[in-house]
Parts: sequence; C-alpha cells; structure tokens
Amino acid sequence: MDLKPTKPLSGFVELLPAAQRCFDYCAGRMLNVLQNSGFSVLDLPAIERAEVLTDKDNWDEIETQMFLFQKGETKMGLRYDGTVGLARYVAGHLNDLVFPFRAAQFSKRYRGERAQRGRYREFYQMDLDIMGINTLSTNYDAEIIAVIARALASVEEFVGPACVHVGSRPFWDALFEHLGLTAGQKKDVFVLIDKKDKIGDDDFDAALRDVLQDYDLVAQITAVFHDGYSRFVGASPALDAAITELNAFMDILHAIGVNNAQADLSITRGLAYYTGLVFEFKLLEHPELGTAAGGGRYADLAGKFSKTKIIGVGAAIGFSRIFWALLEGGKIDLTRFSHPVRAAVLVMGNNNVPYAMNAAWALRDAGIVTALYLDTEKKFKNQIEFSDKIGAEYSVIIGDTEAASGTVALKNMETGSQVQISVADVIKELKNGL
Repeated sequence: MDLKPTKPLSGFVELLPAAQRCFDYCAGRMLNVLQNSGFSVLDLPAIERAEVLTDKDNWDEIETQMFLFQKGETKMGLRYDGTVGLARYVAGHLNDLVFPFRAAQFSKRYRGERAQRGRYREFYQMDLDIMGINTLSTNYDAEIIAVIARALASVEEFVGPACVHVGSRPFWDALFEHLGLTAGQKKDVFVLIDKKDKIGDDDFDAALRDVLQDYDLVAQITAVFHDGYSRFVGASPALDAAITELNAFMDILHAIGVNNAQADLSITRGLAYYTGLVFEFKLLEHPELGTAAGGGRYADLAGKFSKTKIIGVGAAIGFSRIFWALLEGGKIDLTRFSHPVRAAVLVMGNNNVPYAMNAAWALRDAGIVTALYLDTEKKFKNQIEFSDKIGAEYSVIIGDTEAASGTVALKNMETGSQVQISVADVIKELKNGL
C-alpha cells in the first residue's frame, strides 16, 4: 500500500523536542510576567459562530481568509485572532467581571490565507487587554506597554533587547481635519503612512502627491517625519490636545522605566480599529522580523455584542512568528534544551519493575527529571546506550542485588564512576548538583 505523507500541511509547524522545550520555556516566562501583573489568563473556544467572527454576509467573500465550516444549520469558523472572542466573552459576562478587567490569552489562531515565510495558517499569539466601562485612563496604555516590555525582557537572552515606537491616531485625525482632507484622502493617506517604512521615502512622497494633488499638503504631512510634530503646536485645539497627550504619555513611559521608547507617528496600525495611542515593539537585533508586538486603544470593544460601551487598550505579541523564525534560522542556542533528563532508571529483570518505578517516582517527586527504560529483556549494553543517547547525566541501575538491598547503582555518565547508594542519597547527590 502507498504510504501516507508525514509532512504537515503548508503553514502548519512542528518542532523537534529541543526546540519545543525552548518554545514552551519562553512562553512560560512571558505568561508568568502577565500573571504577576494581575492579568487573568483566559482559555476561550477555538471555534466561534461565523456571525461572531465577521460582520460580512457574503460567505464566499470571507472563506478565503478564515477556516469556515458548517454543521447542520450552524456556520462556524476557527478563531483568527483573540479580540473577537474576548469581545463576546466580556459582553456575555459584564455582571460577573470587575472593571478595569485585565485579560490575557495564549492560544492557537487560524488563518486560511496563503502560507508564506513569517505568516502561518496555525500559530500561537499572546494577547493582553485592559478594559473599562465608558472610561479608561491612558495610564493603562502605559501599563500595557510596560508589561509587554517586561515580558520581552524575560526572554531577552533568546530574542535580544526590544524598543517600542508610539504613534497617535488623534494627532493624524486632527492634522487631516486642519488640512481639510476629504474622507477618501484621509483613508488613502493613512494607508500610505502605514506602508511608509516598506516603500521608502521617495515612493511615499510620490504616492502622497498622487493622492492629494497638492504640493503644500504633501509638504505639511512629510514635515511630520522630517521636522517632528511640535511644529504644529498652536495650529488647532485638536492638534494641541493630541500633542499634549503624546508628550505626557512619553514622559510617563520614561518615568516608569520603559527603555528604548520613542514617539513615531509612522505607527498607525489597524485603520478601522484603533482610535487613540498606538504602539509597536521591534527587536533591535532582529529588524528583519518586523513588528514583535503591537496594539493600542480602541473606543468600543464589544459594540456588536452589547449596548454597554467597553473601552480598552490591548496588544498582541506575535509569539510563534518570533520564535519559529529564530528557531528555523538557528539563532537560538538549543544546547540547554537538548538533554533535559538528569537520570535514566535502567531495569534488569521484569521482577524489579515495581521497585524501579517507585525509585523513579521518588526522584520525580524531588523535582529531578527522570526517564524510565522498561524494556527489561534488553541487554545492559542497550540500556546504557539509551541513557547516553538521551543525554542523561546519571544512570540509576537496578538489578536483583539493588532491589533486594533497597539500593541502586548510580553511574555518572560523564566520568564513568559508579557507586552503590540508597534512593534517598541519590536524591541528595542530584539535588546538590542542581
């Protein structure tokens, strides 16, 4: 018979054990920062009703972007981000939650788009949001950024240092209003600003001229990037308010110790989504990865689920995209994750299995990573080769003599030395080496 393929589908990733251990270790460290910061880690359904995932009525139009399917009369889809599910969750539990409510998520997401380098069909994303009812101080925006900075710093040995760029949607709204741009021009210019870093200054300027057909308007917009935004102080009350907000916010970030923070008005993010300050984190040693994390303030999280106005600030950390790229590129040293087993328990004779299992659990209960080799009919040579191949530091050898005397033979796999001692002494020996 024909053998079936062993490779996963395009856009789905499988890691070898050492890489997976590194991936899990980093996720654990970052989630620990979030939990210590008072965020409740939620585990929301991976499947939502199609009407929850999208506002569009045309099924054919959206099925290329999401994994959609139908059971009976119910149309459903796999979640493609964390925000939609969170909005539904918060709206459905308004009376059960205390606001401001801090929520974090770390789960797989699914997108049906064409797979390419850095963009996967299945991926992990880490989200954190702070939500309030009707009002929410911008101090929470600063806290979100500070928490992300700490989370990335917790894995700095793997990803290097990070910086954060902060933009302001209110500034651009005020400037476009001051310049008299039409609704269509505002949208087109926003799109261009969002692409500015990718297309370069010359192409950006040329595209602005095509959209605005006015050299003075082009000059005023490009001046923001060349001369800074302070030149617009006094131009209008709305611009003054936006500039004051941005300056005060940057002062707060610096005061609370967020390093490498800078105002950057080329940061705009989701054009129809964010309504206030926005931000993006970049890895200084890996600029090729683009945005490591990003987010901002939104005016109404759950508007399509509830009449209660829920204001929030949130962000997503592209966890899979960062770590899979670094792992695939060989940029993370996996040596420390390659051999996690400290002790391999080797059993000579099936009658000694109960004693060996009890010894193994005693080691495990003491926090010592222990693997059992239970093919008792195999020769000692085969068993010790197994211990060597998995990189165990010690072999705990149990035969008839050891089981009868309540001891084990402890073999140091590096030096080759071997002693006959009790399980309790093995624990002391290995714990001293931790």
